Amino acid sequence: MAVTDFPYQAFGKPKADENDSRARSVRDRMVPPMRGSLLWGWLGPIIVTIFGGVLRFAGLGHPKAVVFDETYYAKDAYSLITWLVERVTIKDADKAILAGDTDIWQKCAADALDKCASYVVHPPVGKWMIGAGEWLFGMTPFGWRFAAAVIGTLSILVLARVARRMTRSTLLGCFAGFLLALDGLHFVLSRTALLDIFLMFWVLAAFACLVVDRDRARERLVDWYETSPLTPQGPYLGLRPWRIAAGVCLGLAMGVKWSGLFFAVAFAIMSLLWDFGARRAVGLRHPYLGAFSKDVPTGLAAFVMAPFMTYMATWIGWFVSAEGYGRKWEQATSSGPGFFLFDSMRSWIQYQWQVFSFHNGLETSHPYMSDPWQWPLLLRPVAFHYEGRDNTCGAKDCSEAVLGVGTPVIWFGALAALVALIAWYVASRDWRAGAVLLAYAMGWLPWFYFAIAQNRTMFLFYAIPMVPFMVLAITLCAGVLIGPSTHSLGGPLPMRRTLGAAAVGAFALLALINFWWLHPILTAELIPYTEWKARMLFDKRWI
Repeated sequence: MAVTDFPYQAFGKPKADENDSRARSVRDRMVPPMRGSLLWGWLGPIIVTIFGGVLRFAGLGHPKAVVFDETYYAKDAYSLITWLVERVTIKDADKAILAGDTDIWQKCAADALDKCASYVVHPPVGKWMIGAGEWLFGMTPFGWRFAAAVIGTLSILVLARVARRMTRSTLLGCFAGFLLALDGLHFVLSRTALLDIFLMFWVLAAFACLVVDRDRARERLVDWYETSPLTPQGPYLGLRPWRIAAGVCLGLAMGVKWSGLFFAVAFAIMSLLWDFGARRAVGLRHPYLGAFSKDVPTGLAAFVMAPFMTYMATWIGWFVSAEGYGRKWEQATSSGPGFFLFDSMRSWIQYQWQVFSFHNGLETSHPYMSDPWQWPLLLRPVAFHYEGRDNTCGAKDCSEAVLGVGTPVIWFGALAALVALIAWYVASRDWRAGAVLLAYAMGWLPWFYFAIAQNRTMFLFYAIPMVPFMVLAITLCAGVLIGPSTHSLGGPLPMRRTLGAAAVGAFALLALINFWWLHPILTAELIPYTEWKARMLFDKRWI
């Protein structure tokens, strides 16, 4: 795994002068210094985050309707914060909820709890997070969308900071956060009570924790190299709390949707490969043996025990309640504590298997379903909400719509950037390109199996965990366009950097204009039908 100069090299391996290479310290090679002001390293990303937050919270309670699958998750969330498990509601309850009537859940007699339990097919973490907003602001559109807006806004800050750490550039970190703030799909899911924005956040948070852990582990390795007698395998690097935090985040991602498991496996392998590379880069005689004996055991704790314990903890409400689906409370409490634990786990595993079987057989046709190959091209967005009106917007026919679609400038730019990253990684084995490509692949490629082998019902918004890594791909390529601050021989590169910065700035401006153009159909703004139709990029595919 090659160690490249920061902020950027051109594609290919570094060609530093041999004497210059010797002059560089091991610390500079292993952990390049963070450039720029520490204050602006936080202030810049926070300003971009505030910008994204204002966009997401403005008019959050509009439309005053139950949008798309909010009909499931808003109700399940309220049930969780009230009874710790999901209860069945009366039929056609959406109008009652919008009217402020929360007395829609079935009343349960002690001898008929099984009739109240709602069969749900996703773990509870995302619904608990939605429920937190309902607890704060009530069972209203603003209340059930509040948590999504918070998490969507926080993800902008996390991405800006992780991009800054990966590029050692505050400007590029802010550029990444700015693009995420302007992505249409991220924007819509940040204003809708669906689960996918929470999955995206915990995946991104886990990735960010691992990038920090990579730096911290290398710093400890260099400290040992500079102060201790060298050994063939190197030192034990300690508990590594950032890697454990990543494991917890991955457990929470799986606690939102099981597709978080793809990222958990990939990130575990990625982190351990980084350990192998670090021990080799510092010059150990037996780097792989050292990594296997000193890094892998703690890695198993971080990537197996921490996610498993976290995932199990998210089901506490089901374990302590008599009303959960498939709970069999009477049977579990018929004997002592040992039997209670054993029987509860047996019932829980049986429930998980039912959910697994449901997802494997999910083939119901839907007008807005799409295959994974269509996602990067934005060929079939999802209409979350549409309402036609007459003579209410200054025109005869008016439209009010929320379309779940990415910002085309960003998505199509990401396609080019990802192709460039493949070439970059093949040429240089740069860890940044490899990490972004791996994370993107885990958000996309597994769905091809479900599409081909199972013909599963899927939607564009399943791609939301890919979006931060698409933005990171663009950001890394933007750094290449701008180039290093000085030539390898010491001279400045004013023209190269000026042209590169102009190209990157133009791209950011185009993304802003594209988002502004789409904004009315992302926020259910009442506009003439002709204006709504004009924004349907691929005509019938977007309608």
